[in-house]
Amino acid sequence: MPAILITGASGFIGSHLAEQGLAEGYEVWCAIRPSSSRQYLTDARLHLIVLDMSSDAALAQQIAEHVAAHGAWDFCIHAAGATKCLHPADFRRTNTEGTARLYRTLIAQSALRRRFVFISSLSVMGKVGGDDIHHVISASDTPQPDTQYGISKLAAEDALREVRQSAGAACPDYIILRPTGVYGPRERDYFMMADSLRRHIDFAVGYRQQVITFIYVADLVRAAYLATERGTSGAAYFLTDGGEYDSRTFSDLLQEAMGVGRVLHIKAPLWLLRLVCTVSGAIGRLTGKATTLNTDKYRILAQRNWRCDITPARHDLGYCPAWPLERGVSAAVAWYKAQGWL
Repeated sequence: MPAILITGASGFIGSHLAEQGLAEGYEVWCAIRPSSSRQYLTDARLHLIVLDMSSDAALAQQIAEHVAAHGAWDFCIHAAGATKCLHPADFRRTNTEGTARLYRTLIAQSALRRRFVFISSLSVMGKVGGDDIHHVISASDTPQPDTQYGISKLAAEDALREVRQSAGAACPDYIILRPTGVYGPRERDYFMMADSLRRHIDFAVGYRQQVITFIYVADLVRAAYLATERGTSGAAYFLTDGGEYDSRTFSDLLQEAMGVGRVLHIKAPLWLLRLVCTVSGAIGRLTGKATTLNTDKYRILAQRNWRCDITPARHDLGYCPAWPLERGVSAAVAWYKAQGWL
Protein backbone atom coordinates (compact mmCIF):
# COMPACT_ATOMS: atom_id res chain seq x y z
CA MET A 1 0.00 0.00 0.00
CA PRO A 2 1.60 3.32 -1.06
CA ALA A 3 1.94 5.93 1.65
CA ILE A 4 1.02 9.56 1.09
CA LEU A 5 1.54 12.67 3.20
CA ILE A 6 -1.18 15.33 3.02
CA THR A 7 -0.31 18.71 4.51
CA GLY A 8 -3.04 21.15 5.54
CA ALA A 9 -5.15 18.05 6.12
CA SER A 10 -7.43 19.70 8.66
CA GLY A 11 -8.44 22.38 6.15
CA PHE A 12 -10.98 22.61 3.36
CA ILE A 13 -8.95 21.13 0.50
CA GLY A 14 -6.66 18.99 2.65
CA SER A 15 -9.49 17.13 4.36
CA HIS A 16 -10.98 16.19 0.99
CA LEU A 17 -7.54 15.04 -0.16
CA ALA A 18 -7.27 12.83 2.91
CA GLU A 19 -10.65 11.21 2.30
CA GLN A 20 -9.87 10.56 -1.35
CA GLY A 21 -6.54 9.02 -0.42
CA LEU A 22 -8.35 6.42 1.65
CA ALA A 23 -10.81 5.78 -1.19
CA GLU A 24 -7.90 5.16 -3.57
CA GLY A 25 -6.18 2.72 -1.24
CA TYR A 26 -3.36 4.84 0.15
CA GLU A 27 -1.92 4.76 3.63
CA VAL A 28 -2.81 8.36 4.43
CA TRP A 29 -0.78 10.52 6.80
CA CYS A 30 -2.31 13.86 7.71
CA ALA A 31 0.13 16.61 8.68
CA ILE A 32 -1.43 18.92 11.26
CA ARG A 33 -0.48 21.44 13.92
CA PRO A 34 -1.14 20.81 17.63
CA SER A 35 -3.98 23.36 17.45
CA SER A 36 -5.54 21.99 14.25
CA SER A 37 -9.18 20.96 14.24
CA ARG A 38 -9.84 17.24 13.84
CA GLN A 39 -13.45 17.84 12.76
CA TYR A 40 -13.00 16.30 9.31
CA LEU A 41 -10.28 13.80 10.27
CA THR A 42 -12.32 11.32 12.28
CA ASP A 43 -11.80 8.23 10.11
CA ALA A 44 -9.80 5.76 12.21
CA ARG A 45 -7.76 4.75 9.15
CA LEU A 46 -6.15 8.20 8.95
CA HIS A 47 -2.73 8.63 10.57
CA LEU A 48 -2.09 12.04 12.14
CA ILE A 49 1.38 13.55 12.37
CA VAL A 50 2.35 16.90 13.83
CA LEU A 51 4.79 18.77 11.58
CA ASP A 52 6.26 22.17 12.37
CA MET A 53 7.01 23.73 9.00
CA SER A 54 8.27 26.94 10.60
CA SER A 55 11.43 25.38 12.03
CA ASP A 56 14.26 23.57 10.24
CA ALA A 57 15.35 21.70 13.35
CA ALA A 58 11.87 20.69 14.53
CA LEU A 59 10.74 19.56 11.11
CA ALA A 60 13.90 17.55 10.51
CA GLN A 61 13.49 15.77 13.84
CA GLN A 62 9.79 15.03 13.30
CA ILE A 63 10.34 13.64 9.82
CA ALA A 64 13.41 11.65 10.85
CA GLU A 65 11.43 10.04 13.67
CA HIS A 66 8.65 9.14 11.25
CA VAL A 67 11.05 7.54 8.77
CA ALA A 68 12.70 5.53 11.53
CA ALA A 69 9.37 4.22 12.75
CA HIS A 70 7.32 3.90 9.56
CA GLY A 71 9.58 4.41 6.55
CA ALA A 72 9.36 7.01 3.79
CA TRP A 73 6.25 8.28 2.08
CA ASP A 74 5.76 7.57 -1.60
CA PHE A 75 4.06 10.88 -2.31
CA CYS A 76 3.34 14.22 -0.69
CA ILE A 77 0.49 16.57 -1.63
CA HIS A 78 1.25 19.93 -0.07
CA ALA A 79 -2.02 21.78 0.50
CA ALA A 80 -1.06 23.70 3.63
CA GLY A 81 -0.87 27.45 3.29
CA ALA A 82 -2.19 30.81 4.37
CA THR A 83 -4.86 32.58 2.31
CA LYS A 84 -5.13 35.68 4.49
CA CYS A 85 -2.53 37.24 6.78
CA LEU A 86 -2.02 40.50 8.64
CA HIS A 87 1.40 41.20 7.14
CA PRO A 88 3.16 40.28 3.85
CA ALA A 89 5.96 38.61 5.82
CA ASP A 90 3.43 36.15 7.24
CA PHE A 91 2.52 34.98 3.74
CA ARG A 92 6.18 34.48 2.90
CA ARG A 93 6.92 32.55 6.10
CA THR A 94 4.02 30.16 5.59
CA ASN A 95 3.56 29.82 1.85
CA THR A 96 7.10 30.30 0.58
CA GLU A 97 9.53 29.33 3.31
CA GLY A 98 7.28 26.59 4.69
CA THR A 99 6.92 24.96 1.27
CA ALA A 100 10.65 25.07 0.53
CA ARG A 101 11.50 23.80 4.02
CA LEU A 102 9.16 20.83 3.70
CA TYR A 103 10.43 19.75 0.27
CA ARG A 104 14.07 20.27 1.26
CA THR A 105 13.65 18.31 4.51
CA LEU A 106 11.81 15.43 2.87
CA ILE A 107 14.73 15.11 0.44
CA ALA A 108 17.42 15.49 3.12
CA GLN A 109 15.80 12.86 5.35
CA SER A 110 15.17 10.44 2.44
CA ALA A 111 11.52 10.64 3.47
CA LEU A 112 9.95 10.89 0.01
CA ARG A 113 10.34 8.20 -2.60
CA ARG A 114 8.55 9.56 -5.64
CA ARG A 115 6.83 12.95 -6.08
CA PHE A 116 5.89 16.20 -4.34
CA VAL A 117 2.64 17.81 -5.57
CA PHE A 118 2.28 21.48 -4.68
CA ILE A 119 -1.14 23.16 -4.62
CA SER A 120 -0.34 26.67 -5.80
CA SER A 121 -2.90 29.09 -7.27
CA LEU A 122 -4.00 30.87 -10.43
CA SER A 123 -3.34 34.02 -8.37
CA VAL A 124 0.36 33.70 -9.23
CA MET A 125 -0.52 35.06 -12.69
CA GLY A 126 -1.99 38.27 -11.27
CA LYS A 127 -2.75 40.94 -13.86
CA VAL A 128 -1.57 38.98 -16.91
CA GLY A 129 -3.56 40.23 -19.85
CA GLY A 130 -4.79 43.23 -17.89
CA ASP A 131 -8.57 43.58 -18.09
CA ASP A 132 -8.74 42.01 -21.54
CA ILE A 133 -11.48 39.42 -21.01
CA HIS A 134 -10.55 37.73 -24.29
CA HIS A 135 -7.02 36.88 -23.15
CA VAL A 136 -6.59 33.26 -22.12
CA ILE A 137 -3.90 32.92 -19.47
CA SER A 138 -1.42 30.22 -20.49
CA ALA A 139 1.86 28.69 -19.40
CA SER A 140 3.70 30.93 -21.85
CA ASP A 141 2.61 34.07 -19.99
CA THR A 142 4.98 35.62 -17.48
CA PRO A 143 3.40 35.69 -13.99
CA GLN A 144 2.57 39.15 -12.64
CA PRO A 145 1.16 38.52 -9.15
CA ASP A 146 -0.43 41.61 -7.61
CA THR A 147 -1.51 40.14 -4.26
CA GLN A 148 0.68 39.17 -1.33
CA TYR A 149 -0.86 35.71 -1.51
CA GLY A 150 0.00 35.33 -5.20
CA ILE A 151 3.51 36.71 -4.68
CA SER A 152 4.18 34.20 -1.90
CA LYS A 153 2.85 31.28 -3.96
CA LEU A 154 4.98 32.20 -6.98
CA ALA A 155 8.02 32.51 -4.72
CA ALA A 156 7.24 29.03 -3.39
CA GLU A 157 7.19 27.66 -6.94
CA ASP A 158 10.58 29.26 -7.58
CA ALA A 159 11.89 27.85 -4.29
CA LEU A 160 10.90 24.31 -5.27
CA ARG A 161 12.90 24.69 -8.47
CA GLU A 162 15.93 25.91 -6.54
CA VAL A 163 15.70 23.05 -4.01
CA ARG A 164 15.51 20.46 -6.79
CA GLN A 165 18.46 21.98 -8.63
CA SER A 166 20.52 21.94 -5.43
CA ALA A 167 19.56 18.38 -4.55
CA GLY A 168 20.16 16.95 -8.01
CA ALA A 169 18.01 15.21 -10.57
CA ALA A 170 18.06 11.92 -8.65
CA CYS A 171 15.87 13.35 -5.86
CA PRO A 172 12.04 13.10 -5.89
CA ASP A 173 10.57 15.52 -8.39
CA TYR A 174 7.65 17.91 -8.04
CA ILE A 175 4.61 19.14 -9.95
CA ILE A 176 2.69 22.38 -9.46
CA LEU A 177 -1.09 22.79 -9.69
CA ARG A 178 -2.60 26.25 -10.14
CA PRO A 179 -6.34 25.99 -9.45
CA THR A 180 -8.71 28.89 -9.90
CA GLY A 181 -11.25 29.66 -7.14
CA VAL A 182 -12.08 26.44 -5.29
CA TYR A 183 -15.54 25.94 -3.79
CA GLY A 184 -17.54 23.11 -2.27
CA PRO A 185 -18.40 21.54 1.09
CA ARG A 186 -16.44 22.97 4.07
CA GLU A 187 -15.34 26.13 2.20
CA ARG A 188 -16.38 29.39 3.85
CA ASP A 189 -15.46 32.31 1.56
CA TYR A 190 -17.80 31.35 -1.28
CA PHE A 191 -20.34 30.30 1.34
CA MET A 192 -20.57 33.98 2.32
CA MET A 193 -22.44 34.58 -0.95
CA ALA A 194 -24.92 31.83 -0.11
CA ASP A 195 -25.38 33.30 3.33
CA SER A 196 -26.06 36.72 1.78
CA LEU A 197 -28.58 35.25 -0.66
CA ARG A 198 -30.34 33.60 2.26
CA ARG A 199 -31.06 37.17 3.37
CA HIS A 200 -32.23 38.00 -0.19
CA ILE A 201 -29.21 40.19 -1.02
CA ASP A 202 -26.70 39.67 -3.82
CA PHE A 203 -23.72 41.99 -3.72
CA ALA A 204 -21.40 42.39 -6.71
CA VAL A 205 -18.74 44.94 -7.64
CA GLY A 206 -17.52 46.59 -10.81
CA TYR A 207 -19.53 47.68 -13.84
CA ARG A 208 -17.27 46.26 -16.55
CA GLN A 209 -17.80 42.73 -17.83
CA GLN A 210 -16.01 40.04 -15.83
CA VAL A 211 -15.07 36.48 -16.79
CA ILE A 212 -14.81 34.16 -13.78
CA THR A 213 -13.68 30.55 -13.48
CA PHE A 214 -14.30 28.00 -10.75
CA ILE A 215 -13.29 24.49 -9.74
CA TYR A 216 -15.25 22.20 -7.46
CA VAL A 217 -13.10 20.68 -4.74
CA ALA A 218 -13.60 17.10 -5.99
CA ASP A 219 -12.13 18.02 -9.38
CA LEU A 220 -9.08 19.59 -7.74
CA VAL A 221 -8.60 16.54 -5.54
CA ARG A 222 -8.82 14.25 -8.55
CA ALA A 223 -6.24 16.35 -10.40
CA ALA A 224 -3.89 16.19 -7.42
CA TYR A 225 -3.96 12.39 -7.37
CA LEU A 226 -3.51 12.23 -11.13
CA ALA A 227 -0.45 14.47 -10.67
CA THR A 228 1.20 11.97 -8.34
CA GLU A 229 1.68 9.60 -11.27
CA ARG A 230 1.38 11.75 -14.39
CA GLY A 231 2.56 15.06 -15.78
CA THR A 232 5.89 16.65 -16.61
CA SER A 233 8.35 17.07 -13.76
CA GLY A 234 8.54 20.71 -12.67
CA ALA A 235 5.57 21.77 -14.80
CA ALA A 236 2.73 23.99 -13.58
CA TYR A 237 -0.85 23.19 -14.60
CA PHE A 238 -3.87 25.52 -14.53
CA LEU A 239 -7.09 23.94 -13.29
CA THR A 240 -10.74 24.99 -13.71
CA ASP A 241 -13.99 23.12 -14.31
CA GLY A 242 -13.61 23.90 -18.02
CA GLY A 243 -16.30 26.59 -18.01
CA GLU A 244 -16.23 30.38 -18.14
CA TYR A 245 -18.87 32.42 -16.36
CA ASP A 246 -20.06 35.98 -15.87
CA SER A 247 -20.39 37.57 -12.45
CA ARG A 248 -24.07 36.66 -12.03
CA THR A 249 -23.93 32.96 -12.89
CA PHE A 250 -22.67 31.73 -9.51
CA SER A 251 -25.21 33.73 -7.50
CA ASP A 252 -28.06 32.71 -9.83
CA LEU A 253 -27.19 29.04 -9.46
CA LEU A 254 -26.94 29.41 -5.68
CA GLN A 255 -30.30 31.14 -5.56
CA GLU A 256 -31.92 28.36 -7.60
CA ALA A 257 -30.35 25.55 -5.56
CA MET A 258 -31.33 27.24 -2.28
CA GLY A 259 -34.88 27.89 -3.43
CA VAL A 260 -34.63 31.57 -2.53
CA GLY A 261 -37.28 33.87 -3.98
CA ARG A 262 -36.75 37.49 -4.80
CA VAL A 263 -33.23 38.84 -4.37
CA LEU A 264 -32.04 42.44 -4.30
CA HIS A 265 -29.05 42.65 -6.66
CA ILE A 266 -26.64 45.41 -5.63
CA LYS A 267 -23.70 46.33 -7.83
CA ALA A 268 -21.21 48.69 -6.21
CA PRO A 269 -18.34 50.62 -7.83
CA LEU A 270 -14.81 49.33 -7.36
CA TRP A 271 -13.79 52.44 -5.42
CA LEU A 272 -16.33 51.54 -2.72
CA LEU A 273 -15.02 47.97 -2.51
CA ARG A 274 -11.49 49.34 -2.20
CA LEU A 275 -12.55 51.64 0.64
CA VAL A 276 -14.33 48.82 2.49
CA CYS A 277 -11.36 46.46 2.08
CA THR A 278 -8.88 49.13 3.20
CA VAL A 279 -10.88 49.91 6.33
CA SER A 280 -11.45 46.22 7.08
CA GLY A 281 -7.74 45.48 6.68
CA ALA A 282 -6.84 48.35 9.01
CA ILE A 283 -9.27 47.05 11.63
CA GLY A 284 -7.71 43.61 11.28
CA ARG A 285 -4.25 44.98 11.95
CA LEU A 286 -5.51 46.86 15.00
CA THR A 287 -7.27 43.81 16.43
CA GLY A 288 -4.57 41.36 15.39
CA LYS A 289 -7.06 39.24 13.41
CA ALA A 290 -6.78 38.74 9.65
CA THR A 291 -10.02 39.63 7.85
CA THR A 292 -11.58 38.22 4.70
CA LEU A 293 -12.00 41.69 3.18
CA ASN A 294 -8.53 43.18 2.72
CA THR A 295 -6.30 44.64 0.01
CA ASP A 296 -5.61 41.20 -1.48
CA LYS A 297 -9.33 40.46 -1.64
CA TYR A 298 -9.98 43.78 -3.37
CA ARG A 299 -7.46 43.01 -6.11
CA ILE A 300 -8.91 39.54 -6.63
CA LEU A 301 -12.50 40.80 -6.86
CA ALA A 302 -11.49 43.76 -9.04
CA GLN A 303 -9.76 41.60 -11.64
CA ARG A 304 -11.95 41.27 -14.71
CA ASN A 305 -10.47 38.14 -16.29
CA TRP A 306 -9.81 34.72 -14.72
CA ARG A 307 -9.85 32.73 -17.95
CA CYS A 308 -6.99 30.22 -18.31
CA ASP A 309 -5.92 27.30 -20.50
CA ILE A 310 -6.37 23.86 -18.95
CA THR A 311 -5.44 21.97 -22.14
CA PRO A 312 -2.02 20.91 -20.76
CA ALA A 313 -3.70 19.44 -17.67
CA ARG A 314 -6.14 17.53 -19.84
CA HIS A 315 -3.31 16.22 -22.04
CA ASP A 316 -0.54 15.52 -19.51
CA LEU A 317 -2.53 14.58 -16.41
CA GLY A 318 -5.57 13.05 -18.07
CA TYR A 319 -7.61 15.63 -16.18
CA CYS A 320 -11.28 15.62 -17.17
CA PRO A 321 -13.42 17.90 -14.98
CA ALA A 322 -16.58 16.12 -13.85
CA TRP A 323 -18.18 18.93 -11.85
CA PRO A 324 -19.57 21.77 -13.98
CA LEU A 325 -20.71 24.74 -11.95
CA GLU A 326 -24.41 23.81 -11.83
CA ARG A 327 -23.66 20.34 -10.46
CA GLY A 328 -21.06 21.61 -8.00
CA VAL A 329 -23.25 24.40 -6.63
CA SER A 330 -26.14 21.99 -6.10
CA ALA A 331 -23.89 19.60 -4.19
CA ALA A 332 -22.40 22.41 -2.10
CA VAL A 333 -25.83 23.80 -1.17
CA ALA A 334 -27.06 20.32 -0.25
CA TRP A 335 -24.08 19.99 2.10
CA TYR A 336 -24.64 23.45 3.61
CA LYS A 337 -28.22 22.47 4.39
CA ALA A 338 -27.31 19.06 5.79
CA GLN A 339 -24.75 20.66 8.11
CA GLY A 340 -27.07 23.41 9.25
CA TRP A 341 -25.09 26.19 7.60
CA LEU A 342 -28.23 27.27 5.75
